[in-house]
Amino acid sequence: MDALECMLSRRSCRAFTDEMPPHEVLERVCKAGTYAPTGHGKQSPLIVAVTNRQVRDRLMRLNADVMRLSHSLPEGFDPFYGAPIVLLVLADAEVVTHEFDGCSVIANLLNAAHACGLASCWVHRAGEVVASDEGRALMRELGIDDRYVGIDHVVVGYAAGREGSVAPRKEDYVRWVV
Repeated sequence: MDALECMLSRRSCRAFTDEMPPHEVLERVCKAGTYAPTGHGKQSPLIVAVTNRQVRDRLMRLNADVMRLSHSLPEGFDPFYGAPIVLLVLADAEVVTHEFDGCSVIANLLNAAHACGLASCWVHRAGEVVASDEGRALMRELGIDDRYVGIDHVVVGYAAGREGSVAPRKEDYVRWVV
């Protein structure tokens, strides 16, 4: 798929099957994330590729707990929409551009997943999840240094239904200065 067509046709998915994509495909998606531009080439982000169901569900519960602070959620709500894979993007907080670097990685992951025939969605609240006591404990269990903070999650898998249609672009999205 042409890179520009990939960016123009990618949509967020909010309903996934539980089918696990091949590991080789996930490796390609993650590799694309590692080639995202980062400030001063510091490569501050870290991608935690979670395919383990227990860890995925633990992250999902922590995310839902954070979400409950501002939303009324139905019992059993899954903020990861049933996706079997969570790509947790962290970044080294000691690097001044860490938040921007992490977002750059997320954009690459989303587009790479689409290019590889997978559905994806950017899911917020990783900062709060990782900063929580249980989130910090989980990061330590995974061998991740305390200097890493949560940027956000990319959930990946196969879509359970059709992709949504593109919303019209707002009229003044680009302002030309000539």
